[in-house]
Amino acid sequence: MPELPEVETVRRDLQEWLPTREIASIKILHPRAVRRNSGPSLRSAKNPLIGARVVSVNRRGKFLWLSFDRPYALVIHLGMSGQVHLPEVPTSRSPHLRARLEFLKGEKEFHFIDQRTFGYLAAEEMTDDPFSIVGTSRSIPASITHIAPDLLEVCEGNRVELSLAALNDRIRSRRSEIKRILLNQGVVSGVGNIYADEGLWAAKIHPERPANELSAREVERLLDELRAVMVRAITVGGTSLEDKQYTRVNGESGYFDIELNAYGQDGEPCPRCGTLIQRLRFMNRASHLCTNCQKKR
Repeated sequence: MPELPEVETVRRDLQEWLPTREIASIKILHPRAVRRNSGPSLRSAKNPLIGARVVSVNRRGKFLWLSFDRPYALVIHLGMSGQVHLPEVPTSRSPHLRARLEFLKGEKEFHFIDQRTFGYLAAEEMTDDPFSIVGTSRSIPASITHIAPDLLEVCEGNRVELSLAALNDRIRSRRSEIKRILLNQGVVSGVGNIYADEGLWAAKIHPERPANELSAREVERLLDELRAVMVRAITVGGTSLEDKQYTRVNGESGYFDIELNAYGQDGEPCPRCGTLIQRLRFMNRASHLCTNCQKKR
């Protein structure tokens, strides 16, 4: 599943072209490509997004949304294999194309491609952000209000309800395994299996250690390392694995896979100590770690 670095890469790519474009039509090509939440149906002939002008492209954690000159947003969740492309028209179409947006006077189209059909688009009403920046009043799509700010937002240091210190306390107040907490989008959003493994490896913390047994300094180091690894991943366009289920808006791959130290490296020597990286079962998925560097106390 695309995680924060991949979704942020897509956001930046879209932000370069989409603002000021006006939507001419929205074509839904697969029933699972849309979700009806608080807003109007994207299938409706009276869809209020038709003719709307894109103002900005936004993100929280793994969620993207387009804001318009109207009180609605187009929420985009990439799911397991979703991709957003902006091909020039005319263009050939992927067999996994699930939705298509055309623009007035636009030389490009917005294609939502999703092989496994777990991602979706949704027209959403906007509401107040419960995690607004100090001194501002921000609106976000209604369905995202339960999603905690991601680590890049928290590190800005100006969220009303969630600072780095508050996040540190929130993590250490829980008895669950630290990796389980990192994957909880209600605690801090945007972290998935890849970057949880990479951050834990960098901080030398075993993924199954109970969070309430970690010191404040250990959690601080973990958050610092996790943010650093995600920032590095963004600079190279995120992580595209062998299945190529994540690509950038122009169809190119991200290149952070060549820098991975733990995730997917089972059987390879740890870059720090040479011990072979192991793959353990965790939450119906895998954890990758160095059992020498990341001891389970």
